[in-house]
Amino acid sequence: MTKGIIRNSGIDIIGSINWGTHFCQFYHTKQDLADIIIPYLKAGLENNEFCLWISSNPLESKKEFKKSVPDLEIYLEKRQIEVIHYDDWYLKKGFFDSQEILHGLIEKLNKALDAGYDGLRLSEGIFSLDEEYRDDFVEYEKEIDRVIGNYQIMALCTYPLNRYNTDEIFDIIINHQFVLVKKEGKWEKIKSFT
Repeated sequence: MTKGIIRNSGIDIIGSINWGTHFCQFYHTKQDLADIIIPYLKAGLENNEFCLWISSNPLESKKEFKKSVPDLEIYLEKRQIEVIHYDDWYLKKGFFDSQEILHGLIEKLNKALDAGYDGLRLSEGIFSLDEEYRDDFVEYEKEIDRVIGNYQIMALCTYPLNRYNTDEIFDIIINHQFVLVKKEGKWEKIKSFT
């Protein structure tokens, strides 16, 4: 168990978190997304962590990230960060296989540890995962929440609020330790009700 090892989240409203933390963010705009994901990943790079960013648009993500991390190319060359298109991560076999995805995550962690990094900081962008895979993804979220507490991994899952109905939002919330939402222009941390 990796609880008790405190890491800087990079996100002011959260502060420090343990390995094994699994949380999510609901956002409306690209700027809302950037408000959370960029400082989160930047803190990982600054704290000797391997960062894995699953994105719907890796080129745009890197471009946006470079605005806050001017030496991003150095981190990319060192292979301290990977930005992967979500199809190449979630649908590598042509279908959603949660066990394969979790195995890939642990494999990435082991490679990161072997390379001298302290652990793995994950950001999963779930912008346009096809509706046919959403139930599979809910099951994956349950499993990742159960599994990562045993590893030097932390995970931020980002969801565009306008793409999910109330039932889906509820399923998302219960599979994370806490949620970040913007209310009246200010980010709030809401503890999950499980």
